[in-house]
Amino acid sequence: MARRVRRRTGGTRTATAAATRTPARSRNRDNEGIIPILARAVREVEGAAERGRLKPAARVKFQAVALLAREARAAVRSDTSSTEARRASELKRLDGIGTILAKTAARDTSLLSLLAEDAAVTDAVRDLKHDMLRAAGVEAEQPVETEPAVETVETPAQERRRVPQSVISRQLANPFLTPQFSSQPKKVSPRVLAGWELLGPLFKSFEYAGQRSSMALPDPTVMHTASGSDLMPHQAQVVAAAQQGHRTFLLADEPGLGKTAQALLAAQAADAYPLLCVVPSVVKTNWAREVGLWTPKRRATVVHGDGDDVDAFADIVIVNYEVLDRHIGWFGDFGFRGMVVDEAHFIKNKSSQRSQHVLQLSERVRRRTPNPLLMALTGTPLINDIEDFRAIWQFLGWIDDKAPQGELMARLEEAGLTPLDPGFYPVARTCVIDMGIVRRRKVDVAKDIPARRIADIPVELDGEAGQSIRDAERELVRRLVSRYDRAIGKRRAESSEAGTGIDRELVHRIASAERKATSESKTGDNVFSMMRRIGQAKAAPAADYSAQLARSVGKVVFFAKHIDVMDAAEDIFERRGLGFVSIRGDQTRTARQNAIDAFTNDPDVAVAVCSLTAAGVGVNLQAASNVVLSELSWTDAEQTQAIDRVHRIGQDMPVTAWRIIAAQTLDTKIAELIDSKAGLAARALEGSDEDLPASADIQLEALVSLLTDALEARLEPAGTFGTDGTFGIELGT
Repeated sequence: MARRVRRRTGGTRTATAAATRTPARSRNRDNEGIIPILARAVREVEGAAERGRLKPAARVKFQAVALLAREARAAVRSDTSSTEARRASELKRLDGIGTILAKTAARDTSLLSLLAEDAAVTDAVRDLKHDMLRAAGVEAEQPVETEPAVETVETPAQERRRVPQSVISRQLANPFLTPQFSSQPKKVSPRVLAGWELLGPLFKSFEYAGQRSSMALPDPTVMHTASGSDLMPHQAQVVAAAQQGHRTFLLADEPGLGKTAQALLAAQAADAYPLLCVVPSVVKTNWAREVGLWTPKRRATVVHGDGDDVDAFADIVIVNYEVLDRHIGWFGDFGFRGMVVDEAHFIKNKSSQRSQHVLQLSERVRRRTPNPLLMALTGTPLINDIEDFRAIWQFLGWIDDKAPQGELMARLEEAGLTPLDPGFYPVARTCVIDMGIVRRRKVDVAKDIPARRIADIPVELDGEAGQSIRDAERELVRRLVSRYDRAIGKRRAESSEAGTGIDRELVHRIASAERKATSESKTGDNVFSMMRRIGQAKAAPAADYSAQLARSVGKVVFFAKHIDVMDAAEDIFERRGLGFVSIRGDQTRTARQNAIDAFTNDPDVAVAVCSLTAAGVGVNLQAASNVVLSELSWTDAEQTQAIDRVHRIGQDMPVTAWRIIAAQTLDTKIAELIDSKAGLAARALEGSDEDLPASADIQLEALVSLLTDALEARLEPAGTFGTDGTFGIELGT
């Protein structure tokens, strides 16, 4: 319970602030106030911890000291009436108290929970705090008005908060790791612009056409990465800027220009580790994969749910917006030196919980770390709804709720203009852009990127549908392994030859028998039926991603194999207020052409929802340059035909096909097989003497691959077959 001290003027201030300010008549200030009392108390707790496990009374004293030291530190930092030297001395003494608290918590790890931001405060702790404040002379000088006791009730957000065990282990491994509060950006006191409301004019400055929309970037210095993947020139420019010391970026490149790679390599150039990446759930797995691709020497950990499997010693922590509230407590104290927010337009509504959490974390990162790397990634054009960028600018530290901050205010002051001056708006726009806005379009860097590319977007299938699919896949693997074991057992019974390793020919026979049995019986799950179920489960995330693309870069072509997937996607587009047309197999020729014309000519039609088989040939959809493949085809040729509805003669934009892949499922295996077929076919057409596989049956090869992987895993020392013969590995990659 907060305690208030009534001043003679009727105002209020915190009791700790009063305790840290000693009367002017005092000569020996170092021995007065709350700090010496806290110093004696923390030494007592330290001594008790050295003698053994702390008793309840000592634990109460530990928490009371921690709370009062925290409040005292905040009060000292905000005390403008004291000299700089005096504040520095008091902060140093408080740091000493904090160090002893950390050492004590390292001895008794159960004390760590008492240091958490949302730790419950008991009546005994409140009473002890009150007694310490009284001993500091606060009440003797100014009577304290106590407020009525209110029962402490955790909010729903606090109830959901979690601290993974590995995070506690990391804290114990670094008990003396303290924040770096030096070199914090200095506040600029406005002179020319004193009294002016500036945020409105800054936003208005982006309404003027004909102005540049991207900061000047240095020439790329490095085009080759440690992973062996080459950067495109426009990507290398951002990395070079981070290498030269730039630390805040609003990276607003169009989708398909590799913002993820730029962010990860900029973090490497700035040594911004540990790095926090806040991303939409549909791309969380993809971020982890991109870390392995671009910065293979850095470890990434993905936060799922309560974070039970988090690796707190990883360099990069990836979390989705939906679970941010559970982990905001330990995130704020973790010591991140960089923070990336993907699809940053998600935080445009500052009243939403996710926006507030992102802004709170950004503020804590900036307060703890000198010059951290902060990057907001979004494909939304800058000229649309510039007010939406208010939260993004605040995340980057350029503004607060009321005014420009730090470097941006200094740039505006240096210009010497006010909003009344005609030249203010182009200058103000330039000042904001030079803070770190980077905006490139595909057409601007067309020479840098391939004319057509396929990008995989892994998604996680949550809920009952996802669990049902994974259970069905495990059952299929168990069935295959059981058939194989029975055949091997029969062979050993009939022959004295034991045999070692995996019988590849038998694997093919088992896979063929399984495929034939399940296709003839029409019951149970086979590869075909599971892929259909996966497609149904992917419908919502694929449509969500398509809607994001349509909002940010324009028209999108959405391909699906099955009618129910198309129906589900159209329902989502309708709820989102996006105009769409549908191209299906049961349409007349006139209806189909009307849909194509509307997609081509009507600016309000954002998405064409197409059947992969019905619209895969003979259709011109080059009004779009982005394709979303929500379901996988069975051949690379069918996939290529669909993409070529957009990538055709007359298309003046690079085309990107976004292939939605269900992570940790058979979907991943099918995608790998399709890609391998395409690679072999290409090599054959180029004159390679490599033989193509005798069978082009993807379903059969998927079964072969599943059974082979299961048998190879069983041969490993750490295989996960149980004593009951059940198979326990996760499928996919």
